[in-house]
Amino acid sequence: MKKLSNWKTPLTGLAILTLIVTLAMPVSAKTWKVAVGDAANSAQHEMGKKFAEALESKTDGKYKVNLFLNGQLGSEQDTVNDCSMGTLDFSLLAINNITPFSPTVGSLSLPYVIQSLEEAEQLTQGEVGKELAANTIRDAGVRILGWTYTGFRVLTNSKRPVKTLEDLKGLVIRVPKNAIMIDSYKAWGINPTPMAWSETFTALQQKVVDGQDNPFLTVHSMKFYEIQKYITTIRYIFSLEPLIVSEGLFQDQSKEMQAILIEAGKEATLHSAAHLRASEDAIKKDLVDKGMVIDEAADGEKEWIEKATKAVWPKYYDSIGGKDKLEKILNTLGRSI
Repeated sequence: MKKLSNWKTPLTGLAILTLIVTLAMPVSAKTWKVAVGDAANSAQHEMGKKFAEALESKTDGKYKVNLFLNGQLGSEQDTVNDCSMGTLDFSLLAINNITPFSPTVGSLSLPYVIQSLEEAEQLTQGEVGKELAANTIRDAGVRILGWTYTGFRVLTNSKRPVKTLEDLKGLVIRVPKNAIMIDSYKAWGINPTPMAWSETFTALQQKVVDGQDNPFLTVHSMKFYEIQKYITTIRYIFSLEPLIVSEGLFQDQSKEMQAILIEAGKEATLHSAAHLRASEDAIKKDLVDKGMVIDEAADGEKEWIEKATKAVWPKYYDSIGGKDKLEKILNTLGRSI
């Protein structure tokens, strides 16, 4: 403080005190927004909470995130656009809502490609996942930081038990606005109803549609047991829900901060897999306790698998980067086309 007397405008005692107090005040934390498509207690919410916890811990509280649940910040596809343009920081969303922007990601949502949680982990955390993540940066201007493992999309409806494709006929089924999923249902003999996620609960409640498909965790967190009676455990798509960050925001960070974001994403990914393993069976039981009826597809789902893979896979070879891309994925899993 001895040099203060040399300033052209001498500081008063009050000014000096104010300066000292200001310098001593802690810098407020930087807070980012995360759009979350699903409700509280969903797999997405669990993933988001773990990411927030890891980020805050690794930055000693200097960086935080706020989670905006239930699509408060727009539809999942809108949030991809917003992240790409830099008007939104992060989003947690279903993989099918990234596919229109980066079609190669659709390889992981082709029917019956992923047949277990372990296979989902192997693909997303390995070379396949790295390649797809690089493609989303190139194609969509967003970076995948982590993966939410939500489980197989099971079919629910309010009218009757469904065990065969014949049982499916006549039902009005909501699907996301995703071509692969639409074509899967067409292969099974029905024309599904594409609909935004934000409209789905009301449409089911008002009987505009009879059913929908989503993982057990989502069925539970969205309280579909209040408006749906029957579940069929089809396993045509394993639901992956990535955490994306605006690539512009990511590149604006220091190398140290970029590494922290990547590590926080990895921690949240591992937590998501552990959460699914720990909670899915209990959730199934609770759904039954709440009045839902769970049935398996007849004959090990053989007819569903045959029709969907035969009709859908070849149609999307070009969009996912070629038949060899799917062959590579299946070879990674010890299978072939």
